[in-house]
Order: sequence, then C-alpha cells, then structure tokens
Amino acid sequence: MTPDPWHMLSDEERMFCDVLTRLCAEQIAPRAAETDETSGFVHDQLAVLAEAGMMGANLPEEYDGSSISAPALLRAVSIVAGACGSTASALTAHYLATDSILIGGTDAQKREWLPRAATGTVLGAFALTEPTAGSDPADMKTRARRTDGGWHLKGSKCFISNGGVADFLVVYAVTDPDKAHRGISAFILPKGTPGLDAGPPERTMGLKGGHVFTLNLDCQLPADALLGEEGKGFRTAMQVLDNGRIEVAAQCLGMAKAAMDAAIAYARDRVIGGQALSERQGIRWMIADMGVAYQSALLVAQDAARQRDLAHQGGGRFSLAASMAKLAASEAAGRIADTALQLHGGYGYTRDFPIERINRDLRIMRIYEGSSEIQRIIISGNMLA
Repeated sequence: MTPDPWHMLSDEERMFCDVLTRLCAEQIAPRAAETDETSGFVHDQLAVLAEAGMMGANLPEEYDGSSISAPALLRAVSIVAGACGSTASALTAHYLATDSILIGGTDAQKREWLPRAATGTVLGAFALTEPTAGSDPADMKTRARRTDGGWHLKGSKCFISNGGVADFLVVYAVTDPDKAHRGISAFILPKGTPGLDAGPPERTMGLKGGHVFTLNLDCQLPADALLGEEGKGFRTAMQVLDNGRIEVAAQCLGMAKAAMDAAIAYARDRVIGGQALSERQGIRWMIADMGVAYQSALLVAQDAARQRDLAHQGGGRFSLAASMAKLAASEAAGRIADTALQLHGGYGYTRDFPIERINRDLRIMRIYEGSSEIQRIIISGNMLA
C-alpha cells in the first residue's frame, strides 16, 4: 500500500480538502480551458472557493478564517491549482494582501478588512513590484510623503495580480529615503481611491484568468491608510513573501500532479503497434522520473509548511525553508510538465489536451515572488552564513 503523503492532516482538515476536491472537480476544473481561451477573470471560481472557506484559509478563526494548519493550506492550494492555475494565482494573490494586514496591521485594520476578505466579500491585491524594483524591493521608487492629515502617495507598480479588480490593495512605498529598507511602509487603498489608476490586464503567456496589472498612483490618503507602523513595511513584505513562496510551491505541486496524472492516463490508453505506451521501457522511465521529482518537491514543501507553523507559534522565521520549497517545486514542476508534454507527443502541443495550458501556466512560477536565481542567492547566503 502506498503511504499517505498527507498523514499529518487532522480529520477536519482532511474533510475540508475532500470537499474542496469535489467542488474543484465539479465547478472549477471544467472551466479551466474556457478561462484560458477567453482570458476572463476568475470571479465565479473565487465565489466557489469562498463558499468552501478557501478565501480565508490562511487566516485565524478570530477573523472568520478557516484556521487550518500550514500543511493543510499547502494541500488545499495544490488542489485548486490542479483544477485551474488561474484561479489558484488569484487566490494566493489575495492571501498576500490579507497576510500583509494580519502581520503588519493594527487591530482596527484587521477587524475592518480580514473578516470580509475571509468570506470573499472583498478581494485583495499585494502591490510591491515596480519596473526597477522587482527582485530588490529596497530599490523601489514609489514615495509616500506626509501631508496635513494624511499622506500623498505617488509612483507606479507592475505585474500586480488582482490589481485592477481588487476591492482593496496593500501598496508598499518609501516613506524615508534615507533609511533604505527601514524607510519602507505599507498602505491600504480601497477600490475607487482617487488617483489609483489600473491599466488593462497584461497579455500574459499563461494564467490568463488571473489578471496582472500596471498601477499608476497619485493619491491623497488619510492618516489611517498607513498599515501598522511607519517604516515596518519591508519587514512585513518579507514575512508575507515567506508565506507566499510556500503557496507558490503548492501551486506548482498541484499543476505538476495534474500533468503527471494526465500523462500516466494517456500512457495507459494510447496504443501504438498493438502495445500500450505504458508497456514501453522508455515511457516507464519518464513516468518514474516524474514521480521522483514530484515526491522530492512535495517533501521539501511539506517540511517548509511545518516550519511555517512552528515559526508562527514562536515568532521565528522560515525564510530558508520557504525559498527551498519554492525553488524545488517550481523547478520540478517545470520538468514534470515538460516530460508530460513529451510523452503526449504531438497531441501534447495542441490545445485539445490540458498539458499545453499547464506548461504555459507553470512557466511564471520560476519568476514571480522571487525568481529561481533569487532563491539560490537566499539559500546559498543562509548556507554560507
């Protein structure tokens, strides 16, 4: 008997994931190809996830969240991603925004935004990346200057998931240029804030239903728009990204498993010369390599999720584990999806099979929330310290 890879989940968490699996299979996966073709934003799919409690799965019960463990969240996000990468991308972008408020916000800000975000009443976006400040947020150019009664925020952000459709954004900006990363703060901007302008969605290679936007900012904000304390934005963002990198790993695992399962099914059903592909040694080696790559990435990601829970209980960090999980899962998923396409032959290159879409959806995973190269810098830095 194959060991249960999710044995660490509680009975309640297993039930949560079982319900989510059914909902995704019935209401989200059947729309994935259409979403990719039309590039329509995944509003309806997020509504399904809200009913299942997924919009607040990263939040504690006191803010109406699901309060599941980090390994259970890893499993849940992977289920969504296996059904539709675009939906998982929009969901986890929402988590980046709500994690920002949970980690860095005041009690009043948490009470105002998190319960509504947990139920899916409002959708969030996390605005950190800029044209000249992607891998190095400390080089951001967006500025927030104190004014009578508030702040004036001016600058631009790029590749912001959910940015043009979100009900609120957490925007990071420099409030004291002389203090480098210690001079970065964060602000909550509700939808419709004057001076907040989102361009059209970017025309992306994949994840076409999880829209990303360029944002132009020239906003006058009230004093209470400041998220938590001034100068604490960079620290908040880095803690949020630790969480987010494990969620990227979860997306990679979900899509990789979908690709691997599709390849195995195809190999069993496809008969050439009177013999199923699955009976050929070369194909079996390909399947074995996919299985090893998937299991290896899964174990690294599960370890990072456990460290995330321990760190949140004790106030520590798990940056190294998060970077390892993101790097391992994104690189493995790319190899698995490519192998799955190769196994399909010419059919894998057509839109009639999901493998083509999964390959495109996965490609960004080695770039966003810290590219593979950045993860290697983080990992080696920790190893050499």
